[in-house]
Amino acid sequence: MNPWMNLMRAELRKLTTTKMPWAFLIVLVVISGITAAAVIFGTDMDGSKDFVSTAADQQSLMAFAANAFMGAGLFGAIAVARGYAHGTVVPMFLTSPRRQRAMLAQLAAVALVGGLLAAVGAGLTVVAVALALPTTDYGFLVPAADVVRILAASGFAGAAGAVLGGGVGAVVRNTGGAVTGAVLLLIIAPPLAMQLASEAASWVPSTLATVLAGVGDEVSTPAAGLAIAAWALIPAAIALVAVQRRDVV
Repeated sequence: MNPWMNLMRAELRKLTTTKMPWAFLIVLVVISGITAAAVIFGTDMDGSKDFVSTAADQQSLMAFAANAFMGAGLFGAIAVARGYAHGTVVPMFLTSPRRQRAMLAQLAAVALVGGLLAAVGAGLTVVAVALALPTTDYGFLVPAADVVRILAASGFAGAAGAVLGGGVGAVVRNTGGAVTGAVLLLIIAPPLAMQLASEAASWVPSTLATVLAGVGDEVSTPAAGLAIAAWALIPAAIALVAVQRRDVV
């Protein structure tokens, strides 16, 4: 058996045998319920339901990729940082003295679980909107291909966000600090960047995620995918250097 695969399986076991993924799943269910409530009870200023009257409107409402990137970023930050808080990184690095290989396995595991949670969240949102639409005068108008794109974009954005958060968690090594760092990167820094340079608006995660989901056209889809990946890989690369140079605890 490939040693790296053994490490990844061990990391997946650590992630899936705790309550944390279930807590995030509950949050996703709540978000989908809020979305359904918005369709059922929400109206435009004139009292109409025009905000769900077209396929584009419905697709925009269901586009979950931006939320997936931010939510998975918090997931990855907590998942990795708590390993230092609980001391579980010690046996991980003892098992694999090559720390960078162990770190890569951990990042791959959080990417896989983060991407899966994000895709599930997108699926719940799609189902919530589909079930709520019969209460309006409009049916479900989004083609199957666009639904698949929403799910795929959310899964990819979730995986990337989890890697970003995991990188922050490995650098900060404190759960509270890692969450704070992820919030700074995901929520506070992008608006500040847009204020400093208007051109940056096309390259912040929320904009890139809407492009991937098919509801934005600020940049091309391949460029959006590469940029989202860059947002994730830069913190991950810093983490790989940090774990090699610093003491484990």
